[in-house]
Amino acid sequence: MAKITAAEVNKLRKATGAGMMDCKKALVETDGDFDKAIEVLRKKGQKVAAKRADRDSAEGAAIAKTNADNTKGVIISLNCETDFVAKNDDFINLAKDFAELALNYNSKEEFLKADYKGISVEDKLTEQTGVIGEKIEIGAFKTLEAPFVGSYIHAGNKIAVITALSKNVEGADEAAKNVSMQAAAMNPVALNENGVDQSTIEKEIEIAKDQLRQEGKPEEMLDNIAKGKIKRFFKDNTLVNQAYIKDSKQSVSDYVKSVDSNLEVVGFKRVGLGE
Repeated sequence: MAKITAAEVNKLRKATGAGMMDCKKALVETDGDFDKAIEVLRKKGQKVAAKRADRDSAEGAAIAKTNADNTKGVIISLNCETDFVAKNDDFINLAKDFAELALNYNSKEEFLKADYKGISVEDKLTEQTGVIGEKIEIGAFKTLEAPFVGSYIHAGNKIAVITALSKNVEGADEAAKNVSMQAAAMNPVALNENGVDQSTIEKEIEIAKDQLRQEGKPEEMLDNIAKGKIKRFFKDNTLVNQAYIKDSKQSVSDYVKSVDSNLEVVGFKRVGLGE
């Protein structure tokens, strides 16, 4: 039987993130064969993953990243079962690595097959499930492309937002960050009126009419009053029409135009864990 050195155990630990004892056992089992030991640890991850497949993975880290010239942004969430794991530095660093890699892909399916340090992202997730002992998976995967994309991650990595602007102008970085903070705090349902589902509008109209009937308003007046309430709904719930949180006297759209008269918010994506 091969003598397993501390250096070999440490090398395997660095390669896989597994605990020292698990690494030593894997090397003993494989008679010191490094590649086979990695396979042993991955198989352990597969067994743990199978056992925990039906567990809820609502905790984790939501990470937003943009490319070097701010023309593309991505949000991924690396999900786990407990807040204890979600706060672990190694877990957060893995989420950041994944977000950086995700900038090169346009779909979650492509990303899961992507190479991450010699193995696929999918296999890395399985490996880490074995290392950590919890269900680990990619939850959200959202991208945006525009002349300028900025991002914001709320404290604790629980909410991440990317915001797209129509132009790359002086002050675009701060504007995109401020609008992303707005979206993080206010959780708008859409960018503007056109982005609100018709079913949502119809539901809001019915709710408004029911309230008006209970107030004793005549039936013939309901449509006009309900239209006014829908305008209020758009103002409160669509990003560009919301009152800007740093200056409630202007809308988000007005704020962006104060940076550049032709500047517009053309899109946003938001991920909130546990919402």
